[in-house]
Amino acid sequence: MSDIGNEIDAWKPSARYPDPSVISLDPRFDALRLPLAGVERLATGCRWSEGPVWFGDGRYLLWSDIPNNRIMRWDEVTGQVSAFRNPSNFANGQTRDRQGRLVTCEHGGRRVTRTEYDGSITVLADSFEGKRLNSPNDVVVKSDGTIWFTDPPFGIAGNYEGYKATPELGQNVYRYDPETEVLTIVADDILGPNGLAFSPDETKIYIVESRGLPNRKILKYDVSKDGATISGKRVLIDAGPGTPDGFRVDVEGNLWCGWGMGTAELDGVMIFAPDGAPIGRIVLPERCANLCFGGRANSRIFMAASHSVYALYVNVAGVAGG
Repeated sequence: MSDIGNEIDAWKPSARYPDPSVISLDPRFDALRLPLAGVERLATGCRWSEGPVWFGDGRYLLWSDIPNNRIMRWDEVTGQVSAFRNPSNFANGQTRDRQGRLVTCEHGGRRVTRTEYDGSITVLADSFEGKRLNSPNDVVVKSDGTIWFTDPPFGIAGNYEGYKATPELGQNVYRYDPETEVLTIVADDILGPNGLAFSPDETKIYIVESRGLPNRKILKYDVSKDGATISGKRVLIDAGPGTPDGFRVDVEGNLWCGWGMGTAELDGVMIFAPDGAPIGRIVLPERCANLCFGGRANSRIFMAASHSVYALYVNVAGVAGG
């Protein structure tokens, strides 16, 4: 077994408070961390964990295990882990709409779906102007009910996280209106669009450029007053040697970003203030691909990190729709 594998297997929660794996880089982070809360591992044994989404009404967490073609479920009451959907059509990013229904990006079907209350699946988007989507990656829902998602070709690049295919469309960011069933492109100039999230007042949207040159970036756009378009592209965060992936925003506007790649020193979660300054870090033994807020007060973060899922109580709530 590799040294990395040994490190993951040997991981244990901190026996002392405050947890040394929760690190302040700026005094602004001190108010967001809880001195008597530490990182916990809820589950392990996945091939590539992604797309965590919290169901507070059922007190459970769902997340994608993409290469294993399944959506997993962790029960807060019992602590039990089980398969929620298997096969999952190589599900990746997930969220809930404003009616509480599961919205899922599927690599296998090259589509975005909604799971109805009775368990049936509705296809929301699988093509644009007669051409198939690439492999929808991550998704958020705005307060007006519109669904925004990124569509890089990562899931059709091979047969590990989907089915190998030739892209028919560019690497776009889309807005889907479930009322009119109209799909529109809101951005077509991002190299590898990945994670995305709105600011608390929804006047800004942040999008990860995961193939940016020379470094990966988190971009910032202005959202139009009618909520239908975006403009004013600029760089909020230059990731340097890091790899931002999925992320979520708290009610104070801070960005909690899955992070990693390169070296183990980068693995975990990076927290940035609304001005883009790094203010905190959560060290994990694995690269974190994505996270979400949940728990009783929406103030527990659930981190999908390679083989495992971790959790940490924090002193701020996440915004709705992520």
